[in-house]
Amino acid sequence: MTFVIASPCVDIKDKACVEECPVDCIYEGERMLYIHPDECTDCGGCEPVCPVEAIYFEDDVPEEWQDYTIANADFCTDLGTPGGSAKIGNTGRDHPTVAALPPRAPTV
Repeated sequence: MTFVIASPCVDIKDKACVEECPVDCIYEGERMLYIHPDECTDCGGCEPVCPVEAIYFEDDVPEEWQDYTIANADFCTDLGTPGGSAKIGNTGRDHPTVAALPPRAPTV
């Protein structure tokens, strides 16, 4: 099991979770962040610091966002296992599910 970042992160990317992650397993896409399921230790430190409540334990992802479990895994499969997001930085890409979404309207 692992944690998953879902829809509320799209076009927000607060990165408080990145700072909290002790194993550096949260990778940055162009529009959202992704948790690498092979590197996540399930510590849960990322979940409470997310200001938009986008992070869920894999079994608790709301039904309407189940595609994000696959999106996180697929995105990270393409990366391989680099052993930490600090080595990679912004990947400049997103999973096709995320890339196809219309831009989120900025909040005022």
